[in-house]
Amino acid sequence: MCGPAPGEEGGADDNDGGRLDADRLPLPRADGDRKALRILLGARRELTTYRRRMIIRLRALLLTGDDSDRTLARGPMSPPRLTTLARRRGIRGETREQAVQRAKAHRLALAIRDSGIELKDNKTQLRELVGELAPALMDKVGVGPVSAAQAIVSCRTEAAAATTPPSPPWPERARSRPAAVGSSDIVLTRWRICPRTHASIAKRRAEGKADNEIRRLLKRYIVREIYRCLQTEIAA
Repeated sequence: MCGPAPGEEGGADDNDGGRLDADRLPLPRADGDRKALRILLGARRELTTYRRRMIIRLRALLLTGDDSDRTLARGPMSPPRLTTLARRRGIRGETREQAVQRAKAHRLALAIRDSGIELKDNKTQLRELVGELAPALMDKVGVGPVSAAQAIVSCRTEAAAATTPPSPPWPERARSRPAAVGSSDIVLTRWRICPRTHASIAKRRAEGKADNEIRRLLKRYIVREIYRCLQTEIAA
């Protein structure tokens, strides 16, 4: 279920008879599990940045090679392709430049493959920890282990933002905060796959609202939805 659409019953525009009190969320700021999630999320950001940088370097290196190398550079850096690059051996008559290029591609391919394995392990740890803290959270459409973990560690900030009347600069401020990442990812997923969200988008567009405003409404609804879920789950 995608949940109520913004502006409908239970949606982002209703007040629930008052403001959501972020301070009442039963998540102590110094809670050990939340700290563990923060550490895992920080490690994930570092791994993702590192892996992206290595992929860029490998593609650039392959583009200086022969036709087969250039073909590899344009394709996805999947595990089989990385294994192929890591296992390449020298050929008879190989020049020094070719040998150095092959060795560098070997090291980069191993680094990318290993970082991918670490990212999978990181997601498994996030899933297990979120499953202990708030298992119902990942039942929400568009909420995976990473966005769920981000929501748990940042929900106080997000809940406070969601209950503040939006001034024009608010979306920009929200996008600049790490706390906004979780809800932004969920919005993107629902924007793609949720039929009820699609209906709400069509309705809002017909009312003359721009997509940026619709995304803001969706984000505010999602923050409230996550807040309520966490309030129930973790209190229990």
